[in-house]
Amino acid sequence: MPHGLPRKIRIAFLLQAVLASLAIVLGGFLVSLVIKHGLINTVLQEEANYYWSLHSASPVQPPPNTQNIRGYLVPTGQSSLNLPSNLRELPVGFHELEGSDQLVLVDERPAGRLYLVFLRSQAERLAFWFGIVPVLLILLAVYAVSWITYRSSRRLVSPVNWLARRISHWDPRNPDASELAPDRLPADVQGETRQLAASLHSLATRVSEHVSRERNFTRDASHELRTPLTVIRVASDMALGDPDLPPRLQRGLQRIQRAGRDMEAVIDAFLILARESDIEPQSELFEVADVVRHEVDSAREMLAGRPVELNLEVTGPNQLHAPPRVMQVVVGNLLRNACSYTNQGRIDVEVAPDRVVIRDTGIGMSAEELAKVFEPFYRTDPSRPQGTGLGLSIVRRLCDRFGWDVELSSEPGRGTVATIRFA
Repeated sequence: MPHGLPRKIRIAFLLQAVLASLAIVLGGFLVSLVIKHGLINTVLQEEANYYWSLHSASPVQPPPNTQNIRGYLVPTGQSSLNLPSNLRELPVGFHELEGSDQLVLVDERPAGRLYLVFLRSQAERLAFWFGIVPVLLILLAVYAVSWITYRSSRRLVSPVNWLARRISHWDPRNPDASELAPDRLPADVQGETRQLAASLHSLATRVSEHVSRERNFTRDASHELRTPLTVIRVASDMALGDPDLPPRLQRGLQRIQRAGRDMEAVIDAFLILARESDIEPQSELFEVADVVRHEVDSAREMLAGRPVELNLEVTGPNQLHAPPRVMQVVVGNLLRNACSYTNQGRIDVEVAPDRVVIRDTGIGMSAEELAKVFEPFYRTDPSRPQGTGLGLSIVRRLCDRFGWDVELSSEPGRGTVATIRFA
């Protein structure tokens, strides 16, 4: 996980160390400036005040002349030629001479003018020991504390990171929760992390069992349904072979055969949905118009006795490589919905080179109903006896399985348009 919790913690501590370093370095620089200017200026001013107090008691008191400070006195009314040339033109105040290693305070009193010179090297030495050295020590302390805190934080989140890595490798279709079994957890996975791992292990186990039960039920039920369907189909074939069969009974047997074929298509679709998505079903190249035409003929029987006109238009060839019975289930469900919710008017079915479109003039749907129409067991009009609310859910799952797009657009009282687009 490139953006996992350990990486975020590491970045947070690095940013913290960088910002702290910048703040401390800036503080050290300010301390150095204060030492060079503010502190030295204060020291020289105090030294001048002390000298003038001694001078008032004894006018022959010589100017300060120590290891760090050198003083020059120019009595009032006397020439300043005895001063170094770079000091003669300086006004009263504190000065940092450019190109020179001197910090100078010029202080004037009624008795004369006092020049106190402090060597810059001495100021820099003070700045180093009282500014830079403390800054370096504080930086080292910050780095040490940050490193110790980072190591502790990393050790605390390592169980969470381990758990996230294990979950990221799960297959959503069949999550392997064996590594999260309580007896297989690492020793450092404790507390809330262990509780979370136990909950995920229980959840994954239930999900796997549920998926397995669903697949087994769909597979077994589909297999068991084939036997009675085979009996029905064989019996109806034998009955249709009777030349003396009355026309009314013949039409009834043909309807039974057609319903049996539809049921076989539904069973095949269920078996496809029950398989893993990486297992390709048996497919073949077929003409979409042939499948749609068969479903239109079946739908006409549903519209018998109603003032609804059903039309089929084929605007171009459309061949697909897929299981034909899947297309039969998809188109059949959409057509049955159109027939069930259209009391009068027309239903137009168009087969284009890249799509199948079914338009009806039925009761239509609102935007709220349209948003829920693909949910299992949802029915737009529960008062109508037809359907269980599973048809469109099955249509969506089958289309997703084969990369087709199914769209519905509708307006209340103006009908619905269902479109199947093929990639």
